[in-house]
Amino acid sequence: MAEVRFDVVILGAGAAGLMCAVEATRRGRRVIVLDHARKPAEKIRISGGGKCNFTHLQATPKNFLSQNPHFCISALKRFTPWDFLDRVIARGIPYFEKTEGQLFCETSAGDIIDMLIDDLTQAGADLHLGVDITGVSRRDDGFEIATSQGQLRCSKLVVATGGLSIPKMGATGLAYDIARQFGHDITDTRAGLVPFTFGGDRLAAIDGLSGVSLTARVSCGKTRFTDGFLFTHRGLSGPAVLQISSYWKPGQSVEVDLLPGTDTFEALQTHRKDRPKQTLGNAFAEFLPRRLSDRILDWHALSPEARMADLGKTVMQTLSDAVNRWSFIPDGTEGYRTAEVTVGGIDTRGLSSQTMESQLQPGLYFIGECVDVTGWLGGYNFQWAWSSGWAAGQAV
Repeated sequence: MAEVRFDVVILGAGAAGLMCAVEATRRGRRVIVLDHARKPAEKIRISGGGKCNFTHLQATPKNFLSQNPHFCISALKRFTPWDFLDRVIARGIPYFEKTEGQLFCETSAGDIIDMLIDDLTQAGADLHLGVDITGVSRRDDGFEIATSQGQLRCSKLVVATGGLSIPKMGATGLAYDIARQFGHDITDTRAGLVPFTFGGDRLAAIDGLSGVSLTARVSCGKTRFTDGFLFTHRGLSGPAVLQISSYWKPGQSVEVDLLPGTDTFEALQTHRKDRPKQTLGNAFAEFLPRRLSDRILDWHALSPEARMADLGKTVMQTLSDAVNRWSFIPDGTEGYRTAEVTVGGIDTRGLSSQTMESQLQPGLYFIGECVDVTGWLGGYNFQWAWSSGWAAGQAV
């Protein structure tokens, strides 16, 4: 690829980058998308178990984490989940609503990728894969991008290379490096939407519970989520855990209610009154999966053969606390290896919320996961990719 000039160079062929390219090209801009991966949009391909949870119809700013919670408002209002759904419907992609507002492809995540690539091709943009970016520099008339296949020049440069999550798919800190090069601050980054890990005695305490699942309420500080909860061979996972992990920081305690909506103390009192001859083990197993209920009794050295009639209030309170107020400090998380997103990123104080353009370097834009805007589990992060990519695509 000899030195060529484009109106817009987009680094990253993920959800945000492809969306931006489509929009910019439709406006008559000469656009090229570069990515070091051999295939485009691999995060789309693996998302949602291969079905791609491509948006959430109820996405609002409250569903996103950022040091500036107002930053995402403009883009989300100007390109909404319904706008993206209109494109899915027009394309004829079959989809379904798994839970309220969460939309998935009926057939395959590849349908979304094919739609984006076809839109890109029909609009007339270029897509070059397997291209390493070795340097970016400012020139009087724009930017120069050094690549493994030659030099490119452009008037506008869009960085859509994502964050640090899932490095085996090629995630790097390139966006942060470019941002720093042009004077931007990076907020602290950490793995988000990621399982918790235990070690030592805490891990030993849940040995044998891997695969046990239920609905639980998980809290960290004032934030809480009620959703699926899963014990694993390394710690805890499930949607409720993944959600709260984005808010958790090392050293913070997490509290779990394994029976949300049930006062375990009162329930045990009722059992003792109505079925005094029932064993504690059988009674407790009516509330929780048997493996888990037996383990909780074991944690507190309580015999499952004890009769309910012999159960004192102190024991019932102990079990109630263990079920409704289980508190612990995770040893850590599984990290970027399995994290679905990166929390934190390029400080939004240096960006325009209308266009995603740098306020420090005209002509430079940052979109998608690399920006300090992180969505909840359930299609919110894809919606941020569509919205931020669309916003930049209208401006470049």
